[in-house]
Amino acid sequence: MRILIAEDDQVLADGLLRSLRSAGYAVDQVSSGSEADAALSAHDFDLLILDLGLPRMHGLEVLKRLRGRGSAVPVLILTAADSIEQRVKGL
Repeated sequence: MRILIAEDDQVLADGLLRSLRSAGYAVDQVSSGSEADAALSAHDFDLLILDLGLPRMHGLEVLKRLRGRGSAVPVLILTAADSIEQRVKGL
């Protein structure tokens, strides 16, 4: 299983990387929305772990572009935003 982590908090990203790799997953990590969009356009992933508050492109825009390309890859959204509005936009 190949996983892409799109997270700009390096401490959080490093923890996720170590945990997932030690569990045997192939994991790539990017720290901006534009990097995530490029990686998702160029490679096939089995899971995207997506922070919404990414620099250079908001996570929801990354998700919108991903779905616009017809991808059904599962997405786990990580965010500090907890409003119902943000949750609905993510869905």
